[in-house]
Amino acid sequence: MAALAAGLALAGSSRADLTRALKEPNLEKRSQLALENASAAYKAARTAYEKGENEQVSLLAAEILESVELANTSLTQTGKNPRRSPKWFKKAEIDTRELLKRLDGFEHEMGFNDRPMLEKVKARVQQIHDELLVGLMEGRRK
Repeated sequence: MAALAAGLALAGSSRADLTRALKEPNLEKRSQLALENASAAYKAARTAYEKGENEQVSLLAAEILESVELANTSLTQTGKNPRRSPKWFKKAEIDTRELLKRLDGFEHEMGFNDRPMLEKVKARVQQIHDELLVGLMEGRRK
């Protein structure tokens, strides 16, 4: 019972962070807050998996995906050229690369039957990371 309450409190606190990110008017800072939330959700997912709470892991994996999507959308909405204003784009690229490494390690530690929980998340985070990297390297076409 106490573990369930702690898990719900943990999930609620990370959800609150995404709400905080959504309320941030500065789009660059919003993307950073969303990526911080993704990292917190990842840590909570690892803890939940160690406790055998696979349903919670699925919910947290969805939150990781939602957070990374929010970060990407926020940076896109700035309308800035990543090549000319790379600060926030590069931070996002580094954070998504780090998140991918962590997700990959987590997936390898999971049981074979549990791995599909992370496949979609990893694929989309990889896609966003690649888009950020290409934007930094090539910039926008005119």
